[in-house]
Amino acid sequence: MSKSDVLTRKDMKEPDKFQQAATQAASWIAARRRRVVAIGAVAVGLLVVIAIVAALQGRRAERAGVAASDLLAVMGGEVSAVPLPGLPGPFYPTEEARQRAIVAAAEQVLSEYAGTPAGALAALAAGDAHLRLAEWDAAKAAYERFLADAPRDDSLRFGALEGVGLAEEGKGNLDAAAQAFERLAREVPAFSDRADLDRARVLAAAGKVAEAKALLAAFAERHKESQLTAEASERLARLGGAK
Repeated sequence: MSKSDVLTRKDMKEPDKFQQAATQAASWIAARRRRVVAIGAVAVGLLVVIAIVAALQGRRAERAGVAASDLLAVMGGEVSAVPLPGLPGPFYPTEEARQRAIVAAAEQVLSEYAGTPAGALAALAAGDAHLRLAEWDAAKAAYERFLADAPRDDSLRFGALEGVGLAEEGKGNLDAAAQAFERLAREVPAFSDRADLDRARVLAAAGKVAEAKALLAAFAERHKESQLTAEASERLARLGGAK
């Protein structure tokens, strides 16, 4: 149980929160009256605490959802020196200001809701913003945080894996970037064609032209249904063909 999920004295002093939790706890116990009588008074007290904590966790999840919604609103802001008619804003004077605002909003969510889906979204948003600001180390750290917290089947996992590769590439760590794109292809097969193109690019940039050409030459066979086959062929031709 995380620190934020514990019922504190401050929580107990807040009538709204405690009364709602206690009411839900009473309902929970009433629905299980026979079982409650059988296990005795001490266990009943424990069940009350468990039920109240469960209720508070539900409230925390609701607040996390609101925080995620606020973050998405910041991310959806427009770059404009003046408010634009028909658009709700927010508006930012420059793209850099927009990305800084996203970082600030994401960090706020992470400070309060780490370990929740809202926290995972915030980590990914922070990674993307840092990447656009060319803050490579901060971007990689945010992406790695997402990968550590999000489920392995999270539909946005590909974005963090790709982001790690792009951050390493931005830093000039081309071998590490190639490894990151290889990991993307392995862990999220649906994006393996894009990952192979990215890996071929950084391999060529690192002077490993033969490896890049081999990867591109096998592209059509490895990704029979990919819409990126023509692009892979063009890149292979620019590197001098398969020979």
